[in-house]
Amino acid sequence: MSTQELDKRVALAVENFMSGYGCCQSVVAAFADLYGLDEVMAKRVAAGFGGGVGRLRMMCGAVSAIVMLVGLDCGQTEGDDREGKSACYKVVQELLAKSKEQNGSLICAEILGIKGNEKAACSYVPSPRTAEYYRTRPCAAKVESAARIFAEYLSDKYKT
Repeated sequence: MSTQELDKRVALAVENFMSGYGCCQSVVAAFADLYGLDEVMAKRVAAGFGGGVGRLRMMCGAVSAIVMLVGLDCGQTEGDDREGKSACYKVVQELLAKSKEQNGSLICAEILGIKGNEKAACSYVPSPRTAEYYRTRPCAAKVESAARIFAEYLSDKYKT
């Protein structure tokens, strides 16, 4: 896969987010076709991970997307395939370490600077996507970061 094609996928992830999709949906949908998953199904399966999983501000949705994509790429399919599980977990840990290094945290609340009481008051109702929302949230940059981390993983994996 060319660098140009991977760059287009990273841009698509950001475009998805700026169109109103959640962080996880945005990243997963940008790569889903590589794994035989159509865009609609990708967005559905990733929908609940928004807002740090159901808007609980736990693991960042963009980070969750990395985990989902690694599972699609190299997840084991035999129940007791310990070697396959280990290989998948290794990739997840490596890519999440890169994300944490780049973004300071894997936790949505920490990335957004939300403190304990604010986090406890989180609602299941998403914030309106306004110009103010996009200006004050780092989420588009986190989506780009996650998509780029996964694109670099694919580039490295498929180098000859």
